[in-house]
Amino acid sequence: MRQNSSLTAEQRLAAVDLFEQGIGHKAVSSRLNAGEHAVRGLEKRFRIWGRAALESKPTNQVYSFEFKLAVVRQFLDGEATLMELAQRHRLSSPNLLRTWVRTYREQGEDGLRPKAKGRPKTASGAEAGGPTELEKLRRENQRLQAENAYLKKVRALRNQPPR
Repeated sequence: MRQNSSLTAEQRLAAVDLFEQGIGHKAVSSRLNAGEHAVRGLEKRFRIWGRAALESKPTNQVYSFEFKLAVVRQFLDGEATLMELAQRHRLSSPNLLRTWVRTYREQGEDGLRPKAKGRPKTASGAEAGGPTELEKLRRENQRLQAENAYLKKVRALRNQPPR
C-alpha cells in the first residue's frame, strides 16, 4: 500500500473485511470515519486484486507493447469492459487501460510503444556546451567585417591630402 495513503493499516484491513461482507464503500467510509474517496479507491483495488490490494508493490509494473496492444484491441472489439479486462489481466487499475485506449485512439499503435527515457541528445557542438558551427561562422564573419571596415578607414585617412 502507498506510504502516503490517508487510511491507516488498521482502517484498510477493517475496510477489506467489510467489503468481503458485501458492504459498499459509502457505508464502510462512514463506519470507519474515513474519507470516501480513499475507501472507494481501496474498494476498486480490492475488487481487482482481492486481499493482495493491501500489499505494497516496490515498483511500477512495465507492460510490453504487444500486451498493451492486445488488451486495447480486446476492449475496442467489445470483448469486455474496462473493469473486466483490468481484473482479467491483473492491471492495477481500469484507468491504466483507459489511458492506453485514449493514447491508441490519438496516436495509433506507435503511442503504445515504449518511449526513450532521459534528456534527448543534442548536436555534437552544443553537447560540450561550446558554440555550434553556425555560431562560430557568424562570429568570424562579424570579426572580418569589422577588420575590413577598419582597413578601409585607414586607407581613406592615408589618401586624404595633408593639412
